[in-house]
Amino acid sequence: MAKEKRSYEEKTADPAAQEMLIRADELGIGTAFSRADDMVPCNIGGAGMCCKLCGMGPCRLTKDGQTGVCGATIDTIQARNLIRAIAAGSAAHSDHGRDMAFTLKAVANGETEGYVIRDVAKLRVVASKYDIPIEKRSPQEIANDLADLYLSQFGQQRGKIAPVIRAPKKRQQLWEEQNVIPRGIDREVVEALHRTHIGDDQDPVHILQHAIRTGLADGWGGSMIATDVADILFGTPAPLLGQANLGVLKDDMVNVVVHGHEPTLSEMIVAASQDPEIIAYAQSKGAKGVNLSGICCTANEILMRQGIPAAGNFLHQELSILTGAVEAMVVDVQCIMQALVDLASNFHTQIITTSPKVKLKGATHIEFDEHHALTIAKQILRTAIDNYPKRGAIHIPQITEELTPGFSHEYINYMLGGSYRASFRPLNDAIMSGRIRGVAAIVGCNNPRSKQDYLHTYVTQELLKQDVLIVETGCGAIAAAKLGLLLGEAGLDKVGAGLREVCETVGIPPVLHMGSCVDNTRILTVLTQMVEEGGLGDDIDKIPAVGLAPEWMSEKALAIATYCVASGAYVIFGGSSPVSGMPDRVEDSDIILRYISEGWEEIYGGKLEFIKDPDEMIRQTLAHIDKKRAALGLPEYDPGRFGRSGDNRMLEVEQLPLKARREALYGVAAD
Repeated sequence: MAKEKRSYEEKTADPAAQEMLIRADELGIGTAFSRADDMVPCNIGGAGMCCKLCGMGPCRLTKDGQTGVCGATIDTIQARNLIRAIAAGSAAHSDHGRDMAFTLKAVANGETEGYVIRDVAKLRVVASKYDIPIEKRSPQEIANDLADLYLSQFGQQRGKIAPVIRAPKKRQQLWEEQNVIPRGIDREVVEALHRTHIGDDQDPVHILQHAIRTGLADGWGGSMIATDVADILFGTPAPLLGQANLGVLKDDMVNVVVHGHEPTLSEMIVAASQDPEIIAYAQSKGAKGVNLSGICCTANEILMRQGIPAAGNFLHQELSILTGAVEAMVVDVQCIMQALVDLASNFHTQIITTSPKVKLKGATHIEFDEHHALTIAKQILRTAIDNYPKRGAIHIPQITEELTPGFSHEYINYMLGGSYRASFRPLNDAIMSGRIRGVAAIVGCNNPRSKQDYLHTYVTQELLKQDVLIVETGCGAIAAAKLGLLLGEAGLDKVGAGLREVCETVGIPPVLHMGSCVDNTRILTVLTQMVEEGGLGDDIDKIPAVGLAPEWMSEKALAIATYCVASGAYVIFGGSSPVSGMPDRVEDSDIILRYISEGWEEIYGGKLEFIKDPDEMIRQTLAHIDKKRAALGLPEYDPGRFGRSGDNRMLEVEQLPLKARREALYGVAAD
């Protein structure tokens, strides 16, 4: 029996995406949405009950007591599969960090074209954390030493990676006791693969202990390095005005969409697009200029630093090409669909790969090299401009939303106290008093097997009503942006009264855009600073906070979840679990599912759970926040306690008759 097709409204919550899916069907072109409907996922592999790690298999364990040919039990197989996914995610993020460190080294030695050290203050702060001398030294000298330190973290074989010293002291002590502090970033990834080779580690708990170590190598290693270096080279983000969704494409300009994750490429394309020579070349082809936009985490990188608009998140990569208005999509690494080349062949769009690690069959390859960055960026743009006269019919949805991105942990610290009193004290006090019930980080991917953006935005909106402050990264942040949740004080009428007062006082949106997926390390830093500020416990696991990835799909998401759990956070994923098992059919097939929740919580104070129902996600989030509040001895959350001050109260007063208004304002009746 054929699977029933979903309606456009069931596939995505985004009206611009719905419009483009209609166009795709009119043109007879498939997308990830239609392929997800056509491709039924394997229920055995999806539950983690299949092992294909050697030539004696694949072995599918579907009966009680069944083992693989080698004797591997189902919990061992699931643990192996899970750690391999975590290792792949850690490798992806950490390799990004490695490339950033190489670029920093080259910039420090004057070997690159177009790059400068934009945030010398952050360079000095970060270097000081590792006791790198900064006094009477040039930025280049400091950067060279920091780059050397960071590059050494990848090949280091013994000891512990340097960035873990930035975690709360009590958390470091716990990691020491559990022997999970990464010795070197690459070593942990390699060891994860070695342990899961045929005939190696066959104790599931022992395997998952190393999964924690491998995840930490990402969060407190490679990703943290990537964020630090990006800020140093391209500037630490601060709030600015941006736009999101497919309406940012222009019908009279050369549209270049940059897609992927590494800002070294996209920052140079931004610079090149503003060069008078490039603008003149575009005009010579009949366009008004070059219009840049981003997809996925590249969108977040150039959005939060340069204000370049975001065309969309992961599932918008095909939809942007369907407009017929994109001259070139320039990609580097991660989350790039192979389907792009075939899709682009229906239009004039060129797919341009740039990374030595990533090629797509049929795409144009222009390899990016930081030593000649600006020259190559101009070559890429000229290639796109040459495509402009070939443009055919276009269909650009006239749908955009404005947003305010750029809330780095440094800026959050500043906005709460100003230049002289920068501090997380006001945030901690707001949580302690109950104005803010707790904090939720809503992050992660899109997945075409769920309704695009719906889980992200529904959970966000419902938690805001409960006075939960939201921080977001990655595709989840762009989902919120497309709904208009990231613009100043917009939508505060739908936010809990206490949270609204805080947002009005500080002048912030109730949802804070904190960057790309590697920038989840900013959230770790915020949580650490909250601990150090005092009043919310002596470790991250004491804070009333939850992490959610409602529409996850990538191995990177599993790595992020693992390092967040290891740091003490409760993490909720939507969708299906890769280790769910089939406990109703196969005994003990959910041992690993329970261990990464109950077992990890007992050790680290954090846990990972998979919850499909968004309302249950919300209930569990609030229950956890309230449990942590109670454990800290904080007042029980009371939604009616606050809200009689701030703009809300003034709006009420404005509606009063003159006499009552004067009495409310001045305490005396009108004459």
